[in-house]
Amino acid sequence: MTSPESLAGMFKILSADTRLRILNLLKERSLCVNSIACSLKMTAPAVSQHLRILREAQLVTPERRGYFIHYRLNAGKLEEMLRETQAFLGRGEE
Repeated sequence: MTSPESLAGMFKILSADTRLRILNLLKERSLCVNSIACSLKMTAPAVSQHLRILREAQLVTPERRGYFIHYRLNAGKLEEMLRETQAFLGRGEE
């Protein structure tokens, strides 16, 4: 059973609209920091900070390609978070 504190941490990570926008971009394909920054009209360092948080939460996974690191969505972790939320709310998969 997931604790309320653990769920609160997950929701805090997902509460930043920029992080949700990054996850939305990564649904389509893996991208490097500069591509994400360009798509979101943000600086690369700002995107890197959000990616660090998403990486620590295991919501994205890095993959080195030459000089660049590409990030991809960890759909399995998102599905796990959904199951934990449903279990906490007392709703199983229907």
